[in-house]
Amino acid sequence: MTHKVYTVAVIDDEAVCIRNLRQSLEAFPELTLVGEAKKAEEGIRMVLEKTPDLLFLDVELPGMSGVELLHSLQYRITWPMQVVFYTSYQKYWLDALRESAFDYLLKPYGHEEFSLIIHRFFEHAARQKNLHFLDRKYSELLPSSQIFLVPDATGYQLLHINQIGYFTYINSQRQWNATLTDGKQVSLRRNTKAGDILEASSSFVRINQRQIINLNYLCTIRGKACHLTPPFDGEENLCVSRNYMNTLQEKFYQI
Repeated sequence: MTHKVYTVAVIDDEAVCIRNLRQSLEAFPELTLVGEAKKAEEGIRMVLEKTPDLLFLDVELPGMSGVELLHSLQYRITWPMQVVFYTSYQKYWLDALRESAFDYLLKPYGHEEFSLIIHRFFEHAARQKNLHFLDRKYSELLPSSQIFLVPDATGYQLLHINQIGYFTYINSQRQWNATLTDGKQVSLRRNTKAGDILEASSSFVRINQRQIINLNYLCTIRGKACHLTPPFDGEENLCVSRNYMNTLQEKFYQI
């Protein structure tokens, strides 16, 4: 039987702790360690390069706490990465929950505790895979260029693509919202990533870290400002960042 392989990364400034985690991971053939880092800045680069499925993150790092590191990454993570905070201090437990960490591992840990967390991760990954399969199967029953299912906070909402003008990531809610033609806002599930939205339709294109627009409503680009057609013509805060300008331009044939 072929096992699904999940990638794992570790950020910890103590070599002995990294070694212990490495040895613990060897008991699970479904997991592959793809990166180790001892410093926060090094860890940030590693996470963005390796895109791990599971990250063990030490809370206390030199120069930057694990919580601060996670803050710096939260708008740059476009894949479903789960985070396990890893520390010797129980006082960080509440911070871990506030940061929506997947789990919390105290040093030193036992094999049973580590195994429990890993099996919880496997179960979570399997559920997410089934949800993704369900989304895809439902979409296949619908005209892909016209109608699709949008996962919202309570389930699914059936939307015509032209009902959506743009998506905005709401920092305080830590989730994406869709702005509709009737002025209403639809809050997507908290685990919805930018990549999930972009895969829903080729008409959706990201213009900056926090915004994705529907190209069907794009009228002009003046400097960095995107101007949409009615009923979204009153929106003045849709600006293309340098990193996404080329992607936007590639959507069109330029003459």
